[in-house]
Amino acid sequence: QAQVVESGGGFVQAGGSLRLSCTAPTLKFDDYYFAWFRQAPGKEREAVSCIKWGDTSARYGNSVRDRATMKREHAKDTAILQLSRLKAEDTAMYYCAAVHWYSGDCSLSSDRYSFWGRGTQVTVSS
Repeated sequence: QAQVVESGGGFVQAGGSLRLSCTAPTLKFDDYYFAWFRQAPGKEREAVSCIKWGDTSARYGNSVRDRATMKREHAKDTAILQLSRLKAEDTAMYYCAAVHWYSGDCSLSSDRYSFWGRGTQVTVSS
């Protein structure tokens, strides 16, 4: 069983919004910090956001800072990424990642994360 699972990708029109979900069925959800990364074809992996336990702890990558909201729905053991005012350059595979809280902080560096999902594709059409 996958340790981290993403859902919610698909085709979205430019200017619209998306909501991605991340669950961790084999992990104790509250013991982990979560992050979203994305990678477009031919480009390096890019940090989107990360979160510790509370919504106010979220941090964002520069390219999405004013358009993204990451939060945790504790009752559903789900980490959510909401991205608005979508642009063609938001097209990418979006990955959720998890790291145990003892790592120290919510990080936008991908090498800090121990568990990764397989990704969910987001395609923004202009």
